[in-house]
Amino acid sequence: MKVKAKAIGKRVNASSARPRLAVLGLLLADLLALEASLFLGYATREVLGFWFPAEVPLDAFRSVALALLLFPLGYALAGLYPGYGLGAVERVRRQVQVTFVFFLALISWDWLFLREGWSRGVLGLAMGYALVLVPLMAALAREVLVRLGAWGAPLVILGAGKSGALVARSLQADPVLGLRPAAFLDDDPAKWGMEVEGLPVLGSLDLASDLAQKGLRYAVLAMPGVGRERMINLVNKLPFPHVILVPDLFGLQSLWVSTRDLAGVLGLEVKKNLLVRRNRFFKRALDYLLGLPLFLASLPFLALFALWIKRVSPGPAFYAQEREGYMGRTIRVWKLRTMYPDAERRLEEYLERNSEAQKEWARFFKLKNDPRILPGVGHFLRKTSLDELPQLWNVLKGEMSLVGPRPFPRYHLEKFPKDFRALRRSVLPGLTGLWQVSARSEGDLEVQQTLDSYYIRNWSIWLDLYILARTVWVVLTRKGAY
Repeated sequence: MKVKAKAIGKRVNASSARPRLAVLGLLLADLLALEASLFLGYATREVLGFWFPAEVPLDAFRSVALALLLFPLGYALAGLYPGYGLGAVERVRRQVQVTFVFFLALISWDWLFLREGWSRGVLGLAMGYALVLVPLMAALAREVLVRLGAWGAPLVILGAGKSGALVARSLQADPVLGLRPAAFLDDDPAKWGMEVEGLPVLGSLDLASDLAQKGLRYAVLAMPGVGRERMINLVNKLPFPHVILVPDLFGLQSLWVSTRDLAGVLGLEVKKNLLVRRNRFFKRALDYLLGLPLFLASLPFLALFALWIKRVSPGPAFYAQEREGYMGRTIRVWKLRTMYPDAERRLEEYLERNSEAQKEWARFFKLKNDPRILPGVGHFLRKTSLDELPQLWNVLKGEMSLVGPRPFPRYHLEKFPKDFRALRRSVLPGLTGLWQVSARSEGDLEVQQTLDSYYIRNWSIWLDLYILARTVWVVLTRKGAY
């Protein structure tokens, strides 16, 4: 066991310089995004010069370019350098808030003291670009750092049971989170020397002090059945600066849960965001704010795709399907037609003579080699998900939201448990959702249920913005679509 502990210690020491490289990479990405935002803001102001006749000299923004160098100080104070353990939604929330406050400070400084010294129009445009580019560039920087092996802090998991295995599996599946499981500790001698999720069980919890002395700073206590007194004793004795407790609350939401001091008693406040009226208002406002311009911009493309469809296959270019909507109401969901008019007959005949396809259909309700799909246009629209564009009309009508659980056919919904179907009915179905940007066609029924449940229980406007941004990336890369 000591040999393995020494091996883990070497890995901890080898990674001690990585946080500096990670911070440097994020810092450079943030500065590049901020300076690019200022340049784009100025360029946009020049392009729109016919609306704003007053000239704005480029030299006036040298001081602004220098002021942008202070923004990373705000990001550092917000815990974003390197920000290990912060989820994607929380990172975006902090980046947007800091960027907005600092730009607001610059605009206020210009208005109060400089009196048109800079151009609040350019600053406003630069802020708009920065609110998008800063999270985007930081996300790209983290992906590069992950590929270079320069991202993340090693972590030990205390408890090699089901909870510990789930934690390890989840962290390994999300390397961008920055917590890299290195080993397990467990007091059960039968588990010593074993591997759980590909990680060694080094020995008892007494080895925690040795690992902390070797520089390991993060630990997850995943022993929900250990008992209150034992749990308190462990927390008090553990020598790690960062200790994360995993209680036996699986299935409960994980975002927007905060601790509360109830006169010396620890409490967890679970915020039901979608039950708050103002949050529903903000979500609906976002649907109109983004949905209306997107719908207008989509009209020329819809006309082009409609002509392409009719050229390949006779019949209407659009069709509507009845789906279950909010509170169980039936809605007509519009799509561009990507299948032959006799699609159902083709599917039945194909499944009758192909047993492997029957298994694939039963698990995913999709087929990689679907005989119903129109050649050319059908495959293109489904690969890019552009066949869903007409559903922007459903969004504007209030039947759907930009983000939410996808409106499945009833034969699909019947495969889910009743409690999950009731949970889905509590929100508007969405044009895109967490399942679409995380798994798409690669996710089976269990994955769909898990991701949709996570979205509904953890909803926030930040989660919606994150999913919308991820949707653009997934559509461009065509990840997981067929």
